[in-house]
Amino acid sequence: MKNDNGGGGRPPFSYPVKVGHISANPVTVRLEANQRELEALAKLWQVLAVNSLKAELQVTRWKKDGVRLKGRVEADIVQACIVTLDPVSSKIDEHFEQVFVPEGSKLARIVTNEAAEMVLDPEGPDLPEAFSGDTIDAGAAVTEFAALAIDPYPRKPGVEFADHIESDADEKSARPNPFAVLKDWKKD
Repeated sequence: MKNDNGGGGRPPFSYPVKVGHISANPVTVRLEANQRELEALAKLWQVLAVNSLKAELQVTRWKKDGVRLKGRVEADIVQACIVTLDPVSSKIDEHFEQVFVPEGSKLARIVTNEAAEMVLDPEGPDLPEAFSGDTIDAGAAVTEFAALAIDPYPRKPGVEFADHIESDADEKSARPNPFAVLKDWKKD
């Protein structure tokens, strides 16, 4: 998960965590975006508004030099309906887990089998994310997990596409069956 906020530099919602300060005992961290961060997130996610973004995380040491973030992210967003362009409110409530390891760590390598093919378990945990330096950005991780939960095709309740017309049963029965000519083919 890489930060892509268009202009480089700091992501819109950032919460740096010093890796050296993390112990084996989980520490609970609560994050909440302020108004400036909410406006920047709305631009990043290309939605009409982000009314709230908050997360509660357990931050703990993973193996020798890694860090595990485990928690829940909640957000209230407003998007444009893909049919009417009217505002549509939606809630995000996702549980997530991400492991971070230092760049170059053996723990970051992708598991391969004898044929040198990547082995990924779709139901298993995500691969560890590499970080450089002595800090990970818990806010950027929360931002990315929230972004993955955004509905790419928001619709107002009860709104359907009017341009698409399904054929009705009468139309289907009026069309000749291409196999009808074969029904009498093998008669004695």
